[in-house]
Amino acid sequence: MVEIEGGVDYLQDERKRANFDVDAMKVIWAGGKHLHEVGDRVARLVASDPAFKKDDRMQLERRALLKNTLRKTAHAWKRINELRLTEEEASLFRFYVDEPAFTDLHWGMFIPAIKGQGTDEQQQKWLPLAYRMQIIGCYAQTELGHGSNVQGLETTATFDPEADEFVVHSPTLTSSKWWPGGLGKVSTHALVYARLIVDGQEHGVHGFIVQLRSLDDHLPLPGITVGDIGLKFGNGAYNTMDNGVLRLDHVRIPRDQMLMRVLQVTREGKVVESNVPRQLIYGTMVYVRQTIVNDASRALSKAVCIATRYSAVRRQFGSQNGLETQVIDYKTQQSRLFPLLASAYAFRFVGEWLKWLYTDVNEKLQAKDFSTLPEVHACTAGLKSLTTSFTADGIEECRKLCGGHGYLCSSGLPELFAVYVPACTYEGDNVVLLLQVARFLMKTVSKLGSGNPPVGTIAYMGRVEHLMQSRCTVQKAEDWLNPDVVIEAFEARSVRMSVACAQNLSHFPNQEEGFAELSADLVGAALAHCQLIVVSKFIAKLQQEIPGDGVKEQLQALCGIYALSIVKKHLGDFLATGCITPKQASLANDLLRSLFSQVRPNAIALVDAFNYTDHFLGSALGRYDGNVYPKLYEGAWKDPLNQTQVLDGYHEYVRPMLKQQLRNSRL
Repeated sequence: MVEIEGGVDYLQDERKRANFDVDAMKVIWAGGKHLHEVGDRVARLVASDPAFKKDDRMQLERRALLKNTLRKTAHAWKRINELRLTEEEASLFRFYVDEPAFTDLHWGMFIPAIKGQGTDEQQQKWLPLAYRMQIIGCYAQTELGHGSNVQGLETTATFDPEADEFVVHSPTLTSSKWWPGGLGKVSTHALVYARLIVDGQEHGVHGFIVQLRSLDDHLPLPGITVGDIGLKFGNGAYNTMDNGVLRLDHVRIPRDQMLMRVLQVTREGKVVESNVPRQLIYGTMVYVRQTIVNDASRALSKAVCIATRYSAVRRQFGSQNGLETQVIDYKTQQSRLFPLLASAYAFRFVGEWLKWLYTDVNEKLQAKDFSTLPEVHACTAGLKSLTTSFTADGIEECRKLCGGHGYLCSSGLPELFAVYVPACTYEGDNVVLLLQVARFLMKTVSKLGSGNPPVGTIAYMGRVEHLMQSRCTVQKAEDWLNPDVVIEAFEARSVRMSVACAQNLSHFPNQEEGFAELSADLVGAALAHCQLIVVSKFIAKLQQEIPGDGVKEQLQALCGIYALSIVKKHLGDFLATGCITPKQASLANDLLRSLFSQVRPNAIALVDAFNYTDHFLGSALGRYDGNVYPKLYEGAWKDPLNQTQVLDGYHEYVRPMLKQQLRNSRL
């Protein structure tokens, strides 16, 4: 064993090179001074508690892993109560524990759904129990045979007027609820989504609160078949969560356990629309999707922080004063890493804007103004798809950027990828969501000139005639720093791709057949629209007052990198639609290289601004002090395989080979 060095900041010289106010950037990243102070305090509270140690969880077998998660969630609940944390602080506390657990669905889906879809009476009954964790809930929508197509769900809830009960039933194997976190072994209740049947008539899919297990001995109740669906991708990762399967055999529940804020079933068996608009459920949808976008920025920034710090520590080839070259100084490394760094900031700011949108939508819904809902639905669906797909790919790219050591579980990157990648599927498959965006774009194009100008994120389509004819004015590389030039290029690209799709669709006598045939082009048009939203919100952020020396300049550089890296990656779109010329594309690439050089001395400080503790990062490569190699070496000796010098199985299998004692050998 070697002695581990301590107390040395191997990245100190990098930090001295920064030419902006890092503390001011921390506040901007957090979303304000209050959020920064609360987040910092709670993160350090979690990191200082040895009960939340997590560097051994990847070596635990499944039962031990789940028990470890139960222990941590129980300890977190105890500390939240002892410290009398606010709801905001408690949410951050669970986040910084950084372990997927049954509580995620309880707090993130079960409670918000009751708040959004339950009547006042139902909220008064169920929310206090859920808030006190006297019941534990999960969200059971996805089935073995159906996920994104909610209307295709097979589970039924049939009203029995004589008993004043619903009979909830799984009629087929494929109607088994499949995937809900917490369902497998822990949840006492589930919000089950089922087809409402009253007097032989179907009335769509609705939510029903179903008790799964006894509150005395935790055994499944009659008619309930429930269990865990088995190991998932990766070491540790989502295997800390008891994702479950549920079959219901004519399970009876009281009528008032159907969430009835929007639609009610009376004692007499009449189906009545309440005076609460059905559209109110969109508020919950926007809330969930803005949370997912914010989670994308956190996950991507976590990976980028690890890869950036390690890239500054790692030296390979070259020679400067006898030292090999820092990997981060290679342009090939910068061209892969810095667009990911810029994207983390871009997603953070568009997530901030979505928080505002959630408040705005709720105010409009309360005033029964539903005019912006189609646009909001398309916008949130598209941003969920764009940010989660990019983040999943970005985490894997960060692993590659760390070379061979990135493949070690101790790098933190394999587990981060395994934990994050399901986001591409849950709350809407990403390709399906982009096709929903495309449908909205096609409707928007078809209504242009009708007298109702497009609003919100599609307002630019009201300038379709100009954008179809406009030409980019860039003559030198620096012209790409003009935000108006960037916005117009992205708007022109989006409009032209959408109009081209609409024109091609018009050649099909059957529109659905056209959608199926042109689906790949439609996804491309939807992606272009979503990328425009992110770019425009990043630019809008820069137009606000930004305190701190040099902070705005760094954000402007990152905004340029984000936009121009998209131009480079999707150059075919920009050239094919005539938005820019090949010469302008070359100038964009020249500026991109220049921006990489501008960000290089600030790279470590820019990831420091995320303000992540070493506990939260969980990475030997991403340590704040850069003390990578001793930690990798020390970590290797902690592996259970190294507890003995002679491997279990040696005498049974290896020694006979060495001594040529294997029988029936053909060698």
